[in-house]
Amino acid sequence: MTSENQTSARPARKRLWLFFFVLFFFWYMLLCGFDRSSLPGPSVSQENAGRSDNDIVIRSNNSSQVISDVNLNPNDNENEPPRNVTTDTETEMDDLEKEVEPLLPKYEEEDKEKKRRSGCGGRYIYVQDLPSRFNSDYIKDCKLLNKWHNMCPYFSNGGLGERLSSSCWYVTHQFSLDVIFHSRMQRYDCLTNDSSKAAAIYVPYYPGLDVSRFLWDTYNASVKDADLTDLFSLLRSRPQWRVMDGRDHFLVSGRITWDLRRSGDADSDWGSSLMVAPESQKMTMITIESSPWHPNDFAIPYPTYFHPSSDAQVREWQGRMRRQRRRSLFCFAGAPRPNMEGSIRGEIMAQCGTASKRCKMVHCKDDKHNCLKPANLMRMFQGSVFCLQPSGDSFTRRSTFDSILAGCIPVFFSPASAYVQYLWHLPSDFGSYSVLIPEGDVKTHKVSIDRVLSRIPASRVAAMREKVIKLIPNVIYADHRSRLEKIEDAFDLAIRGVVQRVDGLRREMKERRNSSAEFDPEFSWKYYAFGTTKQHEWDNYFKRDR
Repeated sequence: MTSENQTSARPARKRLWLFFFVLFFFWYMLLCGFDRSSLPGPSVSQENAGRSDNDIVIRSNNSSQVISDVNLNPNDNENEPPRNVTTDTETEMDDLEKEVEPLLPKYEEEDKEKKRRSGCGGRYIYVQDLPSRFNSDYIKDCKLLNKWHNMCPYFSNGGLGERLSSSCWYVTHQFSLDVIFHSRMQRYDCLTNDSSKAAAIYVPYYPGLDVSRFLWDTYNASVKDADLTDLFSLLRSRPQWRVMDGRDHFLVSGRITWDLRRSGDADSDWGSSLMVAPESQKMTMITIESSPWHPNDFAIPYPTYFHPSSDAQVREWQGRMRRQRRRSLFCFAGAPRPNMEGSIRGEIMAQCGTASKRCKMVHCKDDKHNCLKPANLMRMFQGSVFCLQPSGDSFTRRSTFDSILAGCIPVFFSPASAYVQYLWHLPSDFGSYSVLIPEGDVKTHKVSIDRVLSRIPASRVAAMREKVIKLIPNVIYADHRSRLEKIEDAFDLAIRGVVQRVDGLRREMKERRNSSAEFDPEFSWKYYAFGTTKQHEWDNYFKRDR
């Protein structure tokens, strides 16, 4: 074919393609009826135009709803159906995460000026030298510490427990803090052999392990208290005790205060009498849960499963929790307490079951030991926006600190669960990192947990999550075989708290006064949390028969 014929054929082909295109267009219009919904919708920027940061957009398959000025009062509009309930929960959670994600920093900017305090002035600790019967011998007899469960593996690696596959993670028992704290203290950078230089004096007695031997069977009171009686006799005989009559001494218990406050001498009475002994009234007693009604015991965090050995490992974990996508609005790990008067766990589990697409749950049943497996808990906490933390056998829960470690915002139902407990480790601005829903409202079915949490604005969720992630160093105990450089962990904050308290007691002795005598011990929680014993909105939570 000549070049002239080729040139004349090209317009014919173009006309043929144009004919087929026009034919297809009319066919498409007839088939779709020119349904505009089949065309691309408005862009994300158009949809978000004019929307406040405090609005939560809840989308379903065919609609979009904007919730503005969310009312956080759980008692308001209680009879109205939830305005932001969607039929597509996964889509809803995706959208919430998309809103929260831009509000979170991509990484935590390190304060280049912040360095661990150099020098030991005012930080020296003297450790009392005790016979092994008061500490390591309990570990040798570890099979006696629990009637149903072998505790021995939990005391390996200096109390951290057996190592998991990742180098920073261990199967750590919630009641192993006696050992963990002592392991850290043995490598504390400001130990002294001269007690006159010490800011405080540590007593390496393991009261939690001591009492564990006697909790599940009937023993004579004198048997339960044999070791602590001998301990105080030993301490009183030493010159270090006589300097401040024991007021500069402190010890750490890995069990809650109620296991150590036996007031009677009947064989069936629970626990030891450590906390009510005259000597302990002078000391600073550290526990994983303190009494709101006594002035000399202070709470520090339960141990978690995470024990980093460097600042980089902490920062890396915080970064992972910032990037973590969360598919559940809230979650709960635990078991009901049907025989405990006032327990709201049954109602919480019922509400979680009702909102099963938005709430995840791990049942802590004895037959499966679900809650003894770190992966079960951490996987759920990492995938949830909020973690419910109702009281259990006592006010506090280890789960609170596991949830903070996972970047999950804790939801409390009583201020006794954290706010008046961990004064050295958690912020006094309670609302910056947590939610408080009155337990009485849950018990009387006046409040929907789902509704309250759903109405919290995305901007506030983002701010609380970031605060929680920044709190992670405060609630972890680093591996005692290494040393964090700039980051202070739960151990460091506990030592600081003890030293500041002893400094205050030392000043009071010089001034010949006693601040503890200036207020009713019944209001200790109020005095230490707020510096006053005046009437407070939380008074009803702490009323009890004397």
